[in-house]
Amino acid sequence: MPVLPIVKADAYGNDFLLLAKEHASADIRGLVKLLCDRHRGLGADGLILYSFNKQTVSMALFNADGSSSELSGNGLRCLAAFVLRGRLFEGNESESVVTVVTDAGTKSLELLKQEGDKYYFRASLGLPKNVRQVEISVSNRSVLATVLSVGNPQCVVLGPLPDKETFNALAPALSTHQEFPAGTNVEFAEVENPGRVRILIWERGVGVTSSSGTGASASAVAAAIYGGAKRTVDVVAPGGTQNVEWRDDGIYLSGWAEVTFEGSYEI
Repeated sequence: MPVLPIVKADAYGNDFLLLAKEHASADIRGLVKLLCDRHRGLGADGLILYSFNKQTVSMALFNADGSSSELSGNGLRCLAAFVLRGRLFEGNESESVVTVVTDAGTKSLELLKQEGDKYYFRASLGLPKNVRQVEISVSNRSVLATVLSVGNPQCVVLGPLPDKETFNALAPALSTHQEFPAGTNVEFAEVENPGRVRILIWERGVGVTSSSGTGASASAVAAAIYGGAKRTVDVVAPGGTQNVEWRDDGIYLSGWAEVTFEGSYEI
């Protein structure tokens, strides 16, 4: 039976499996679904295939359902934590900047500090794109949503956070709405004060997640434009608080990640 060297990493409860590209099977989507299954596999919100090229690392991201995604802010940090923890870049054991090549472009992560096993990074995600408000008819109601891209598609609904029943009805319906042919991530975001935004998250291809780096970033942009928030805010998700700075040159996302497991898995 094949044995895969597997790493698991976590950022605010948003967890990912990391697998070197050379170990991927031809049926990568089937493998992702198997490994990410929380009952029959190792369990994770997604899987990252990685490969090294001197001082950069490339990643291909897959959601738990086997579908592909362009980017994950938390996934970026998980991969960067793995790189620095294992000192995996050639000839430079003290490197504090990790450069990651993604399907959404090249991203840089600066190590801010390390506390125990947690690595705190400030990641440069680039500029938000195609920001607009859209009225969407969903589940027999009309929802005003802020639609944008932060490397992946986002749909942010500003206002008081919905109760669990409403969230579970609206979030998946928005994620797969015809407005978004490729699907979208969904956040409900409440501006508690100009420097603090609270969110609930439904990720495309995953479902409910405790945190999302790109979701926090998209929510911060929507809150700044349409909700009276500052351009630097703390974004509070069920899994914890990340800081988002929206500057003229792009979005900067700060938070931690840690490697929780390194081992092997027989399939």
